[in-house]
Amino acid sequence: MWYHKPDINEELLQSLPNLKVVASSGVGIDHLDLKLLSSYGVKVANNPFIVTTDTADLGMALMLASSRRVVEGHEMAVSPETEYFPADWVGVEVSGATLGIVGMGTIGYKVAERAKAFEMKILYHNRNQRKKEEESAVGAVYCKKIDDLLQQSDFVLLAVNLTPQTHKLIGKRELELMKPTATLINISRGLVVDQDALVEALQSKVIKAAALDVTYPEPLPRDHPLLKLKNVIITPHIGSATKKTRWIMMEEMAESIEAGLAGLPIPREVL
Repeated sequence: MWYHKPDINEELLQSLPNLKVVASSGVGIDHLDLKLLSSYGVKVANNPFIVTTDTADLGMALMLASSRRVVEGHEMAVSPETEYFPADWVGVEVSGATLGIVGMGTIGYKVAERAKAFEMKILYHNRNQRKKEEESAVGAVYCKKIDDLLQQSDFVLLAVNLTPQTHKLIGKRELELMKPTATLINISRGLVVDQDALVEALQSKVIKAAALDVTYPEPLPRDHPLLKLKNVIITPHIGSATKKTRWIMMEEMAESIEAGLAGLPIPREVL
């Protein structure tokens, strides 16, 4: 599977009686009905580790691009109508700012490692608190309640898996808890955010900006209001999109398929 295609539904499973394994690119499995697949005796594999470094890099890239208004600056610099650069055209600081990471798994932790180099104050909210030595290594402070993180952060970065518990985790209430100067960064899944509430928050300046690698649907309809806002950066779900990582993802998917067909233990099997 690549970009959630083909759609693994009952009709497809019935048409493929000899199917043994489904290898899905990336780490997310929210697009798969694991109980249905298991009922047909089909095993599932994903790529839970190789995508983490590149996705963390993109999270930092989105934070920097949004805070320093890189996209707007490029448009200004190349516009045929630009005659001078305005002196009052400024962004906001990343170094020394407070970063709130929602979801301190492998990707979230790698973001924290990068943010430490920017001398950021790091808060995180997770189902389980990290070990003290892991917190100390990046200078992260655990927030048991997500509300505390939202109220204190200059940047809120989402790096959670999409589950029933995280579906629209960030909605109108959560956005209103954020600082009016804060930026929301999403490198997880589009459905983790209530998109209608996000549009309203950006239009009414409840929050300052958003930087999104994921939306729902993907791509957005060409008339979607998010595409018209100056305080939004959207990238086309490219968290893992580097040549080396995509090559290794393909190799790992093929390895899982070969193991499944041979009746061997499947590397990176989703249990």
